Amino acid sequence: MARYVIEPEVALTLAAREARVPAKHQLFAPTLLRSHVLAQLYAAVQRGALTRKEANARLDYLRGLQVRLLGDRVLQRVAWDIAVELGWHDTFVAEYLALTKLQADALVTDNAELATAARKVVTVVNLEDLLS
Repeated sequence: MARYVIEPEVALTLAAREARVPAKHQLFAPTLLRSHVLAQLYAAVQRGALTRKEANARLDYLRGLQVRLLGDRVLQRVAWDIAVELGWHDTFVAEYLALTKLQADALVTDNAELATAARKVVTVVNLEDLLS
């Protein structure tokens, strides 16, 4: 069983596709994933890219996706250290990397900029790797 941390864009892509994640994979994310995807879906509705009904359907999909959400003190400490190491101005994205470092085999992202930075501290795979 492979253990993967998903970041918000991956979560939203999974929801948009209503993708089936293979049962052999276990998904993780920091607890702030909920707020990230909610804010991004709200913004999409505000700019007219999605209807409220579509956004709600995606939220329902994500609520049903078996993602273990974590956010303990150790994760916060490691996120802080990673943000310092990478010279970032906040720790939001660093929480995804910290969780990967502590609990998972790899971070799943299709964001090239994030992947480049993340590879300095964790293994990175793309969405198609997750779905295969």
